[in-house]
Amino acid sequence: MSSSPQASPRERFLERAAQPVILLAIMWAVRVADTILPGSWNRALGIVSWQFDGLFGVIASPLLHSGWPHLIANSVPFAVLGILVSFDGVRRFWAVTAIAAVVAGLGTWLVNSPGTVTVGASGLVFGYLGYLLMRAFVAPSLGHGILYAIVAVAVAIAYGGTVFTGIFGAASGVSWQAHLFGAIGGGAAAFALRPRQEALESRRRKR
Repeated sequence: MSSSPQASPRERFLERAAQPVILLAIMWAVRVADTILPGSWNRALGIVSWQFDGLFGVIASPLLHSGWPHLIANSVPFAVLGILVSFDGVRRFWAVTAIAAVVAGLGTWLVNSPGTVTVGASGLVFGYLGYLLMRAFVAPSLGHGILYAIVAVAVAIAYGGTVFTGIFGAASGVSWQAHLFGAIGGGAAAFALRPRQEALESRRRKR
């Protein structure tokens, strides 16, 4: 999925920015459904550490939250950081999301205490943080590197304290494991998705 070459800059911007908004809307819809319907989806669909049937939560858990305060707390940073990531393109946004979700989920499943249930989008939030902070080191050009560095500094100023407390000073019941491995996954995504030298040389030749 990518923007049409004939699309205007405004249309491309809206298409890209819509991706995290759509994902956030799904989280809110899931929260509404979980509130209305009997029972709770968290244990059934969340990450349940050290249980093989709990591995399905690697995919589903980012859409689930323990309650409205949990979802509301995640919504603003998810939207802000997700939109910043989406500026790199629709495919890249979903690739970063997938890598961060898998690394955060598997790390949480393995490191957390057996039987612990983990849900929430904070692994993705920290994944987007990790991606934005590491992206400057793999920029395809000096101009991109400077721009990415400026974004990284702004993100670090805005969310650096959150990163520190979310990993090293997380409150009881808050998964520092999801935060840590989400950030690792986002950083890994920046390196895994970096422009290959062959592609850069091909672009230069076409110019």
